[in-house]
Amino acid sequence: MNFNQTHFVTSAAKLKDCPEDSIAEVAFAGRSNAGKSSAINSLTGRARLARISKTPGRTQLINFFNVEEGKYLVDLPGYGYAKVPLAVKDKWQHELEKYLRNREALVGLILLSDVRHPLKDFDRMMIDWTVQSNLRLHLLLTKADKLKRGAAQNSFLRVEKELADYAGVTVQLFSSLKQAGVDTARKTLSDWLCSNEPAA
Repeated sequence: MNFNQTHFVTSAAKLKDCPEDSIAEVAFAGRSNAGKSSAINSLTGRARLARISKTPGRTQLINFFNVEEGKYLVDLPGYGYAKVPLAVKDKWQHELEKYLRNREALVGLILLSDVRHPLKDFDRMMIDWTVQSNLRLHLLLTKADKLKRGAAQNSFLRVEKELADYAGVTVQLFSSLKQAGVDTARKTLSDWLCSNEPAA
């Protein structure tokens, strides 16, 4: 699958605004400072594809990027540090939950978590929800370049051990800055997008 041809298609404020031609899509979720946009740009080889902001929480819409016909990467609103009115935050998080629960084309979730502070409350909530929903989940421990190799590996092993009992959940180290883990993550995306049936 050629991720370098990925291009932006549309932003959706509500579930009804999502592309109708989608047969398989993988969503990216994470706290607002987890490096979601940077990861999408690294995986597609497109430096400016997903908007990177110095202000966490800038993404308030569900953004769709087409990889090939009927197959999409989806950038979900970030959780955590968004400096927006509470009513606005509640509204977009409600739409996000509707997307996760009701989007039939969704085949898996890429969850991004800072390797220095992995498995925060939001991360655990997303893992529990995906497992209960029989969806695949692949955890990217981002910003691996911020730690020495041994420390990053120790963090990875701790997380891997904690998630061992969760069916359909995998984890890897990832660094957008160093392009570390890109090939592994791309293989996961390709496998998922080429099968539009959720994991049993």
